[in-house]
Amino acid sequence: RLHHLEYDDLSVRRSLAVALDALRTSERETDRDAARALARIGALDLPTYGVPLLARLLGTDELRAGAALDRLVDVALLDETSYGRYTPHDLVRDFARETAAGAATETGTATDTETGKAMETGAGRGTGPVGMGTGAGLVEEAFRWYAECARRTLLAILPDGLDRTDRLRGVDAALTRPGLPAPDEGPPLTAESAFAWGDTELANVLALTERHSDSAGLLPVLVRCLFPYLQRRGRLTELAALGTLALDAARRQGDTAAEAQALTDAAGVHFMSGRSSEALALNDQALTLWRTLGYVSCVRRGLNNRGLLLEGLGRHAESAESLHRSLDLARELADPLSEAITLSHLGNLYEHTDARAAIAHHERSLAIGDTLGHAVVRQSAHCNIGYAHLTLGEPAAALGHFEESLRLHGEYEDWHGASQARLGLVRALRGLSRTADATHECAALLDRAEHRGDTHMTGLAGHQRGLLLRAEGREEEAYEQWRTALAALDGTDSRVADELRTLLAQ
Repeated sequence: RLHHLEYDDLSVRRSLAVALDALRTSERETDRDAARALARIGALDLPTYGVPLLARLLGTDELRAGAALDRLVDVALLDETSYGRYTPHDLVRDFARETAAGAATETGTATDTETGKAMETGAGRGTGPVGMGTGAGLVEEAFRWYAECARRTLLAILPDGLDRTDRLRGVDAALTRPGLPAPDEGPPLTAESAFAWGDTELANVLALTERHSDSAGLLPVLVRCLFPYLQRRGRLTELAALGTLALDAARRQGDTAAEAQALTDAAGVHFMSGRSSEALALNDQALTLWRTLGYVSCVRRGLNNRGLLLEGLGRHAESAESLHRSLDLARELADPLSEAITLSHLGNLYEHTDARAAIAHHERSLAIGDTLGHAVVRQSAHCNIGYAHLTLGEPAAALGHFEESLRLHGEYEDWHGASQARLGLVRALRGLSRTADATHECAALLDRAEHRGDTHMTGLAGHQRGLLLRAEGREEEAYEQWRTALAALDGTDSRVADELRTLLAQ
């Protein structure tokens, strides 16, 4: 029991063993379920445990699983750290790991008998296959459950279209088990509940993928389905870690499509981190594989991404070529959403030479977004129009577009887009000499970027913060802010890094 843990390990172990044995041999079903739940917890070394996952691992319904976990709280083998989330004390966790090995030995006897009862009475929702009581079987079932849930978040977060279709290609086949019915998914998630699920379970996903081997080959599926959540939330550190694992797994499996998707996603992470050169190399590797596979919509997306990256690297002629090829494919596919995205990138390219032409392209993209009711396209268009007005020296005109973009972001989570709009808002306010407002918005952006571990945006916002400090005559603080910003941008291709070096040399 937890209040005994101040004593030596041997007495703790004895106390835990007595408590567990009492649960195992009890005549109460809830007690026996609690003993089995502790064995499952020991087999899966996760930071916290929730009722839905334990229900899946126990092969029972959530009501019964919740009762088992609450019983473990009653006997002080678990703590309920927040509503519906449970965690064992470290010494209990060690004991549970040892217990898991013994529970696996019992598979086929008492443990599976209880699982069988749940299945026969219809209590088990989405019960696992025979052998799930083994450690490897439980790990596989956890991977499968997380992949299925990640798929549900994808459906809630990504609007209908080719992006969603391409990302889901092969997912259902990978999650289907021959001879077994598909688990009951329940009602569709809302975007809000999908983000909440990701926020709750992300630490567990990281622990599962880092600590346990994926014998069923579900890791690439899990990560590709979780990508929209991670991208929209701006969880770049976690996205990079999971993406590396997914790419390695896809290559081990010899799965070309999974490798191409993992490369595409890795390129996206590097782009959002300000490393466009590395992103371009990864995207080109993916593009080669997509062409080999003959997936035209994925080739179009790769060309579009290539154009975006080349524009950021100052290779404008190559960028234009890739973007026009992408635009042609979008029209061949009769895909207005893809056309709108490419028009937006063309607008960014034209901003270097003709900001009025850039605005015209962004307005065409916005019109398509309005017709489709696509929030991300509309957000992006307003943000890009705002930047074009800044290029023209028109901060007042820019301000309204940044404000509209952020209003739309309030309806639809997307960190990368929102942070770009907020950065533009700071620049527009600074251009209008509204220093206090700009300082407030810049501080909010810095806080959000640092919270997410987005060092690229931290550097960009720090650059603006330094300019605001200098405008207030606080030269020493400005230089310190610029030095910090330059350190944050180390290793990126950001043009702002060059400007920071110039400022620091003055």
